[in-house]
Amino acid sequence: MKIHRRALCLMAIAALAATLLLPSSLLAQQRRLVTIASGWVVGVYYPLAGAMSRIAYKAKDVNIRATVESSGASVANAQLVGSGDADFALLQNDIAYYAYNGVTLSAFLGKPVKNMGGVFTIYPELVHVVATKASGIKGIRDLKGKKVVLGPQGSGTEANAIQVMESHGLKVGDVQAERIDAAAAADQLKDGRVDAAFFTTGLGSAVIVDTFISGKTVLVPVAGSEAAALIGKYPFYTAVKVPANTYKDQAEAQTVAVMAMMVARAELPEDLVYKFTKAIFDDLKQFHEAHSAAKSLTLETALNGMPIPLHPGADKFFKEKGVKK
Repeated sequence: MKIHRRALCLMAIAALAATLLLPSSLLAQQRRLVTIASGWVVGVYYPLAGAMSRIAYKAKDVNIRATVESSGASVANAQLVGSGDADFALLQNDIAYYAYNGVTLSAFLGKPVKNMGGVFTIYPELVHVVATKASGIKGIRDLKGKKVVLGPQGSGTEANAIQVMESHGLKVGDVQAERIDAAAAADQLKDGRVDAAFFTTGLGSAVIVDTFISGKTVLVPVAGSEAAALIGKYPFYTAVKVPANTYKDQAEAQTVAVMAMMVARAELPEDLVYKFTKAIFDDLKQFHEAHSAAKSLTLETALNGMPIPLHPGADKFFKEKGVKK
């Protein structure tokens, strides 16, 4: 028995010594596993998250391995961070605002997601209001009495549609509201079954391109004093221009946009988020190559439309860079 105990003791000492003698490069391979909640595989969020994962992995001092999880996008991603099932997430900044403050959307009413900190904003997701030429709709007020797709029930698009209409003096009851997803809305626009539809998506999005192929649709502007009032009321909107011919035979137009952004779970160590953020900005070239939308991210624009407090790690990084005081 004594011999057996002595053997076990010697084995334990040998194992400890072997660990201590491992090269530092091997020890560094024991990376912390983190998850990034993104969106549909065919969307924009997924390749952006993949690029960030690769950049973080090759950065010498980050020492994490980030797995990218496909999800139902913004609302689901905020909930995943809230439950601790995601460490980082991509989502719209208006959804981040609703989630953090527990307002507007039923998913967050009375259930704020307070364990979420901002990291950076990336690119604008435009509120596209597309109408059929046959409808005669020229401006938002012309939607009154028309059959209008507001987006899926409880979605960020629906919230954007309601806010844009309210800034023009319209209520949901003033239109024949339809609540279907973007693909179905595009089909119904092309078939003339609806007069107009709201889409919150990136510039040049395939679903908007599809609605313009027939030559039967126009882009309805969100501009002027109404747009200014909307931006003044909600901190997550910005004014943007849609260049002419972004879509087939489309005239230049003004609209408003929310921002796609990155958030981190508040419980993540400050140093981890700091190094992660630094790694992305140290290798913006690789990030920009992931998708055309990624090119919007620069150090100067990284806090545009930031609607929630920064994670301490991101806050430290941007203060060091002089972007934030």
